[in-house]
Amino acid sequence: MTVRLYDTQAQALREFAPADPGNVTMYVCGPTVQSGPHIGHVRAALSFDILRRWLAHRFGRVTFVRNVTDIDDKVLANATPEEPWWALAYRMELEFTQAYTSVGILPPTYEPRATASIPQMQELISRLIDAGHAYAASGDVYFDVRSWEAYGSLTRQSVDAMESAADADPRGKRDPRDFALWKGAKDGEPADASWASPWGTGRPGWHIECSAMSRRYLGPEFDIHGGGLDLRFPHHENELAQSTAAGDGFARYWVHNGLVTVGDQKMSKSLGNFLLAADILDEFDPLVVRYALASAHYRSNLDISPSTFAEADAALDRIRSFQARVARIDAPFEWSAERPETDAEPENLFVLPAAFAAAMDDDLGVPQALAAVHETVRRGNAALDAGDTDAASIAAWQVREMTGLLGIDPTAPQWQRGAAAPATEALDVLVRTMIDQRADARANKDWASADRIRDAIAAAGIVLEDGPSGTHWSLENG
Repeated sequence: MTVRLYDTQAQALREFAPADPGNVTMYVCGPTVQSGPHIGHVRAALSFDILRRWLAHRFGRVTFVRNVTDIDDKVLANATPEEPWWALAYRMELEFTQAYTSVGILPPTYEPRATASIPQMQELISRLIDAGHAYAASGDVYFDVRSWEAYGSLTRQSVDAMESAADADPRGKRDPRDFALWKGAKDGEPADASWASPWGTGRPGWHIECSAMSRRYLGPEFDIHGGGLDLRFPHHENELAQSTAAGDGFARYWVHNGLVTVGDQKMSKSLGNFLLAADILDEFDPLVVRYALASAHYRSNLDISPSTFAEADAALDRIRSFQARVARIDAPFEWSAERPETDAEPENLFVLPAAFAAAMDDDLGVPQALAAVHETVRRGNAALDAGDTDAASIAAWQVREMTGLLGIDPTAPQWQRGAAAPATEALDVLVRTMIDQRADARANKDWASADRIRDAIAAAGIVLEDGPSGTHWSLENG
């Protein structure tokens, strides 16, 4: 078993070997909570949720940290007299949590807020000043980019080719590319958005927050740092520089997910194609949303089109239909953690299909892994058609294991909630009544009535399947 990940810094696939084989350590940049999540935020979090699940499967334990940036220029700008910055940040944090939970993203091991690690940020800044890589000026503290020869190594840029850092007032900068570690308090800013420091009252810069929080919760060196491609520069470049300049090993692998586009265009409020997570989750089944967002390779851009969620729904229906067929066979499959009982249990059959494992090991190849899921569904359906219940049960066990690792198992309890259940139950009562009426008509040799009922059911998009255990129904294409 060899897991390979694309390391953005190396710009190559690398064999993944955690520093502690029994505990993978991951830090992922979480949201800046100045406003609610859009669908790109959810796709990014989902990418690392699937990576986390797979690494836990392969290595047994993952310590996963995802931060919340609750103090930032944008948070302060969006605050109002009626809703202070800290209240806005908390309300938006809850919206992100709700969106993540809706699509089955596991909660992080630790989810620190930036405002809870101010002392650790100040300690890191002091180390950088003492090492000659940072300087205080006019109440601010800046990182001296020219003092660190490795600056630019993540994105392979030279300092002279970089744009000026626009993250702070340049009033005391030695070089326009120097970035802020500490921002002195300004007139008009809320008093409770500042903290005392050796350099004057103020607040941390954005970049120093993640360096301090990752060190606090994972130590000076950890396995994986993740985030969106849009964070590589300047955020991740600056994190890497300040942490390594302070003497920390920092991230051993850098993993970045692709972005979401709409109609092949970047999401933009001015273009009217800005997809809020709440709107998408109100319109579509959250399981469908999860499948749709996971279906493209995590490093590629995902374009959202009118067919995106319909295609995901149809794919899930194929899985649901197979699972329902297996549950109805004479020796029904037990939906539990145990393997199904069969007349013969060759040990090598009760493993993940090789194509699925190979795809996931190869830089988290979810599209190929989904192909393996659907091939197993096809094989299981063929076994059912042939009356081979042992092979069907084994296939169903494999499908459940694969979809469980991807977080898309339709039988999982988390996907059984919602308003659809009562509607499905009501439809089931009506269809079964018609099935019973058709059976009575056939028993009485009233073929005209039986055909009329059958045609009415078919016209409603419902497929009947007659078998030894009775007649069962499903939605067409389901």
